[in-house]
Amino acid sequence: MQAHGLRIDSPTGSEVVPVPAVGHVREIDWRADQVVLLAVKSHQTAAALSELAAAAPSQTPTVCLQNGIANEPAALRMFANVYGVNVAMPAGHLEPGVVQAWSSPVTGLLDIGRYPSGVDSTTEEVCADLRTATFRSHPVSDIRRWKYRKLLTNLGNVVEAVCGPRERGGALGDLLLAEGEAVLSAAGCEVATEDEDRVRRGDLLQRGEIAGRARPGGSTWQSLQRATGTIETDYLNGEIVLLGRMHGVATPANELMQQLARERASAQLPPGTLPAVTVLQRLG
Repeated sequence: MQAHGLRIDSPTGSEVVPVPAVGHVREIDWRADQVVLLAVKSHQTAAALSELAAAAPSQTPTVCLQNGIANEPAALRMFANVYGVNVAMPAGHLEPGVVQAWSSPVTGLLDIGRYPSGVDSTTEEVCADLRTATFRSHPVSDIRRWKYRKLLTNLGNVVEAVCGPRERGGALGDLLLAEGEAVLSAAGCEVATEDEDRVRRGDLLQRGEIAGRARPGGSTWQSLQRATGTIETDYLNGEIVLLGRMHGVATPANELMQQLARERASAQLPPGTLPAVTVLQRLG
């Protein structure tokens, strides 16, 4: 990015943005008016926060642009002003310095709320900044409700990664979702409804093609495709497994998919190599 800028490919073309880039947070000249947008995967959060806390003032507003529900509590241990974001953004990142924004003209929905609840001037300012770009962003006072709904939506990511994108809407995905809903209910979590989510999204996200290609898979699929050796499933399906163990709810489907994803990431296997029918047979 230092040499070539950030290239954003979208259905309307490509643009290179000359953004400043550094290799470590200690290279930043920290000021009182700066805001951190934390956008690493959840399994990378602890290391990122540790490095950030050693360099940035503890009052620095930290905005978690991340899936999962464990990031904001982790950030709140080290920073006083933490914000959660409900991320709905069909994007791709398969090579350094290049991002595919598959939806146009609205790239994504990024609603923000102070964590654990409320809104403030920083919420409003960050939302306003995002709206000047290609995002829709609203302040929400109950961000945890929306993060739980997004967690349920993300349970199907592992099906894309392990079995392939075409398998996401089948019986295996239904099992993962049913377990997730049962667990969150047993845990007493207040969750935004599916209808609320559908109304919020509306028809704002219009996926197109980039260079004649459609989006192949989501963020978990992309981790296997990039052969990173790690994957975020422990903080998506693994969150349901954790809460299930804490509240006495069995989660065999999420547990198996968590294990399969971890094995494939560690072995650097490509995505989509295990048919969903094989997984369903293992589940009995």
